[in-house]
Amino acid sequence: MAVDINATGSSFSAGKPRLLFEGRYQDYDISPDGQRFLMVQNVEPEQPASPINVVLNWAAGLAKK
Repeated sequence: MAVDINATGSSFSAGKPRLLFEGRYQDYDISPDGQRFLMVQNVEPEQPASPINVVLNWAAGLAKK
């Protein structure tokens, strides 16, 4: 989102917010001069994470065999 700001002396007013970019971005940064954006976006749809099985005390299980 972006908003125009008007600040003169001790007065301050903000304009109406407007959409600056559309999409889902993982991360972004702004150039030091504030004129450019760098945004990282997924090009492939997100896939659900694979399950992870955690086996506790597995060494004892091997000893029993």
